Amino acid sequence: MIAPTSELNFKIERLPKSLQAAFHVLYSRKEETSSYLSPNQIYQGNACDLLPQIELNSIALSVWSPPYFVGKDYEAHLTFDDWQVLLAKVIRLHYPIIKPGGFLVINIADILCFKDPSMPRVQADAVHRKRSSVTKEDVLKALAEHPNYSRYQLAALLECSEQTIDRRLHGNNIRGGKHEPQTRVKIIGGLVEDWALNAGFYPYDRRVWVKDAAWENSRWASLSYRAVDEFEYLYFFWKPGITKFDRNRLSRDDWKNWGSRGVWTFPSVRANDNHEAKFPLELPLRTIRLLTDPSEIVLDCFLGSGTTAVAAVRENRQYIGIELEKKYVTLARRHVAAEKNR
Repeated sequence: MIAPTSELNFKIERLPKSLQAAFHVLYSRKEETSSYLSPNQIYQGNACDLLPQIELNSIALSVWSPPYFVGKDYEAHLTFDDWQVLLAKVIRLHYPIIKPGGFLVINIADILCFKDPSMPRVQADAVHRKRSSVTKEDVLKALAEHPNYSRYQLAALLECSEQTIDRRLHGNNIRGGKHEPQTRVKIIGGLVEDWALNAGFYPYDRRVWVKDAAWENSRWASLSYRAVDEFEYLYFFWKPGITKFDRNRLSRDDWKNWGSRGVWTFPSVRANDNHEAKFPLELPLRTIRLLTDPSEIVLDCFLGSGTTAVAAVRENRQYIGIELEKKYVTLARRHVAAEKNR
């Protein structure tokens, strides 16, 4: 193991705390370069275990989409606290391996939606779905005038069903179900920014990916005012250093149409048939073309079905892929092999 000298320790301690952790990770790395992960390979394992095995200052771009904490099978074991600890650690482990002037790009939705038992179970009065125009006030007025009436008598008086009387009086139409916790919405852009800053990165840019109204028939577009889920963010984080700026990486039309634009519009993957959460090839393709040169190394530590590695091969870049699930490692390797044959 490489141990910092007392003089170097003194200098590290004078740095901002956000950078101290990154330097201690750097100097706790193995000295033998033979232990580094080789480019153009896909590795099975936990990102937190494998990221420290990547050569220092070797990655030009790391682009990935983490688990979103929305109940997918591969993230079902995580609590919200576990999820936050995982992402903060993965981002922190990137600092020693990204080249100075290089980028970490994280694709993630702008909000999380998950069940929160601590939230009040508020009545949602879905007026447009009611078959009867009878309101709770109508029932209460009739009950005040006829306090001894049963719900069947009240139903006959108001010309509605007895189920309508029961629903208006007892509030059975609670959003999420009578016995289900409410859905909590958490805006996460600030969380990602804090994790990056604490690791030593600085926010550089963000792009909005307008994918399409892929979930317009889901519950988010039914009994609430929540918008259809049709966009996500790409957060660009910069490691201090000289960044090469070369507009010739793109054609004039590409630079005009998306390279210099804050909003990227292309469809999402509509058939997640072999992986629960794939992003389209266009997403890593654009990011790789914009931020890297041929033969530089691109990393994806949540590789999934292999899309980022396929994009790297297509753009003549090297890649390193890390994926936890064995079945997805096999799938990703198959997709990369098909791209090389293509």
